[in-house]
Amino acid sequence: MKYVMSLAAALALLISLGQEAKAEVSVCLITKTDTNPFFVKMKEGATERASQLGMTLKSFAGKFDGDHETQAQAIETCILDGAKGILLTASDTSSIGASVRQAREAGIVVIALDTPLDPADSADATFATDNYLAGLLIGQWARAQLGDDAQSAKIGLLNINISQPTVGVLRNQGFLEGFGIDLVDPGKWGDETDPRIVGHDVSDGSEEGGRKGMENLLARDADINLVYTINEPAAAGAYEALKSIGRENDVLIVSVDGGCPGVRNVAGGIIGATSQQYPLRMAALGVEAVKAWAEDGVKPEPTPGKEIFDTGVGLVTDKPVDGLETISVEEGLDLCWG
Repeated sequence: MKYVMSLAAALALLISLGQEAKAEVSVCLITKTDTNPFFVKMKEGATERASQLGMTLKSFAGKFDGDHETQAQAIETCILDGAKGILLTASDTSSIGASVRQAREAGIVVIALDTPLDPADSADATFATDNYLAGLLIGQWARAQLGDDAQSAKIGLLNINISQPTVGVLRNQGFLEGFGIDLVDPGKWGDETDPRIVGHDVSDGSEEGGRKGMENLLARDADINLVYTINEPAAAGAYEALKSIGRENDVLIVSVDGGCPGVRNVAGGIIGATSQQYPLRMAALGVEAVKAWAEDGVKPEPTPGKEIFDTGVGLVTDKPVDGLETISVEEGLDLCWG
């Protein structure tokens, strides 16, 4: 009987040790919200890859975009739970720094997803779209589409908000450079002197904001013929504003994101081209990096020549131009999110 009990105890101990070992390889995903399709797809990618790698994933999200406090509390929970890594899309890229520092001091690898922290080296690494390249591609495409008329274009730009978050600045300035506009300070938008720029306005990244911002730009110059938008909901709003004055067919709109509604708007001719980013891949690669850190103590390295680990971007359009690699709408729909 003692032998049997000892064997049972030994088996229980082995099971317990196995469970503890598995719990040690854990990762937290903290997104801005759990309703935005971009972050829904990100969670899907993290969940699937964690399952494949035998890892434990715990996910958290702010109650709304900008909910810094809930994200800070989630980091505290991850520290107490003994997570090996945190994947974070920060609502407040600078204020979250103190919480991130505590996590790193506890031996947790912290990877910013989609949006670099401020400063960027607050995190161990950033896995994101090259947003400057995303803007550059749509700028180059728009210039090629307009041809000789690019020299007399009238450009309206719809950004996210007046605080000029990094992602918005990168996309905006990339677009302008791609179109051939001389930049003044690449770290901000609105200081350019090229007469082709009618103006900058904001959209809050929403359809309603895009409509209002477009109306403001049209009030400055009703002959705008090229519109850059921070994302595809803003593009949809801009299109509605143009449609209300009968100009929906003679203004070229370009955008960034590659969500399914946006790609469908490319198919429908509402958006000329969009730069597609890949949140599922972003999160899956982040999970793999946490696994490597947990097992080998290896931290992820940025893509050579860049400050981030570049998770890729594809220019989606059914109107390709010479010298610029694109993917079709059909391919874009296979890869889209939301």
